[in-house]
Amino acid sequence: MKYNLFEEILEAVYPTTCIMCEKIEKTGICKKCLKEIEKYSKYKNYKIKNKYFDNHIYFFSYEGLIRNKIIDFKFNEKVYYSKGFAKIILNNEKMYGLLKKYDIIVPVPIHKNRKKERGYNQSAEISRIISKEITSLKLEDKVLIKSKNIVAQSTLNAKQRKTNIKDAFKIINEQKIKDKKIILFDDIYTTGSTVNECSKLLKMYGANKITVITIAKD
Repeated sequence: MKYNLFEEILEAVYPTTCIMCEKIEKTGICKKCLKEIEKYSKYKNYKIKNKYFDNHIYFFSYEGLIRNKIIDFKFNEKVYYSKGFAKIILNNEKMYGLLKKYDIIVPVPIHKNRKKERGYNQSAEISRIISKEITSLKLEDKVLIKSKNIVAQSTLNAKQRKTNIKDAFKIINEQKIKDKKIILFDDIYTTGSTVNECSKLLKMYGANKITVITIAKD
């Protein structure tokens, strides 16, 4: 991972710890824990039918230890977990090679009000680290925005999620996605309603191909 001066100073004042054992570890996950957590990995890349995106890749089932870590990451101000999750993703050789074949990475956005409450968008934080490591994969975190502050999808059933998410997003700077091969990144995949709505817009404005990547699948 590459660090600028500000990040180095921040690291000295608030050192990053391992996502698993909580010992100080600049990369976000120590070698021992990385090896251990890979035992839980269910890395899967599969084609999608009847959706606006082309395929979906995920690393874990959304349960147990991984579920707890993602919840901590999202809601308990553990933004530094982004380094650990990014390291897990980039450590996978298949994933690393695939990422190099794409043009841009677009994190699924959260509404500005929710971002203000939480302090960060967890998907954007991981996407930023990935794009720093793979310099040919450009981060575009301002082309897709969430314009409606909807009810949290996690509180709804599959049918309600599909209705709830409708027209919640919009595209700006559409020239940045035209003819591009896009990685759409989110933390969890449940029914696929959110990433499908995002993909619908991206395809509408000229995206060439869309692969959805998530940490986990529920």
